[in-house]
Amino acid sequence: MTINFKDKVAIVTGAGGGLGREYALELAKRGAKVVVNDLGGARDGTGHSDAALKVVEEIKAAGGEAMSNGGSVTEYEQMVEMVAKAKEAWGGVHILINNAGILRDKSFTKMEMADWKLVVDVHLNGSANCTKAVWDTMREQNYGRILMTASSTGLYGNFGQTNYGAAKLGLAGFTKSLYLEGAKYNVKCNTLAPIAATRMTEDILPPAAFAMFDPVNVVPAALFLVSEDAPANVIMGAGAGFFHTANVTMTQGMLLSGDDLSPEGVAANFAQISDRTGEIVPQSGGEQSMQAMKLLQAKAG
Repeated sequence: MTINFKDKVAIVTGAGGGLGREYALELAKRGAKVVVNDLGGARDGTGHSDAALKVVEEIKAAGGEAMSNGGSVTEYEQMVEMVAKAKEAWGGVHILINNAGILRDKSFTKMEMADWKLVVDVHLNGSANCTKAVWDTMREQNYGRILMTASSTGLYGNFGQTNYGAAKLGLAGFTKSLYLEGAKYNVKCNTLAPIAATRMTEDILPPAAFAMFDPVNVVPAALFLVSEDAPANVIMGAGAGFFHTANVTMTQGMLLSGDDLSPEGVAANFAQISDRTGEIVPQSGGEQSMQAMKLLQAKAG
């Protein structure tokens, strides 16, 4: 089965280069009309460029349809205006890939709170702004595909990236509630954790690895996750031909009572509490309470 995006309108943020550019080019190649959003500038978010215009020119030269947008994801009204222009030109918005991002890497000891706030604002709040701007449209048309860009830093941690990690795991959490709200409207939400050689990772990845992790190799995962038959509530990692899923899990746990219902009891039973045998992959937060009730009922019965 060939995945195509004919008659679909897609917005890709941060699409002036790197991953976003590759997403935009392939979406257009497969029939989508694409809004190429990019504020431009350096990877720390400073400066401006005409990067979005260049990607639009590439798409048009290949026979596709696209428009550029220079709005900042941190400005909600600019994102609302971007969506309005897409709808005016093409009638709707069916796909949103939240890809825009910056880095301000420092150990937490040396980090200024301004660097914390800016990274969280661009990645987490910026994705919320874009998603809010398209949300009602997607609900009304009973179709939407939204992709958040997380990171292994958010999922697993990385020294010197506390701000980035907090924002990226926040996006995974955002998706996990958003997919529940979108389900009845055929709005599917997923999360992607790319492994890619871009300007944001050029001094993080070793030179040999940098060459292997071409952003184009992340595209198959991204486009699958925004396709018509996409799953929902998936966290997928991708890079260099390697694909995996990640899950937020919960152990079976145990009930404590009497003298064991104490800090000392938790310490004494921690091995069993944290035993991953029969691990659960909850699909909503309510399953935590359900597991507690299950154990309580078993004890009472």
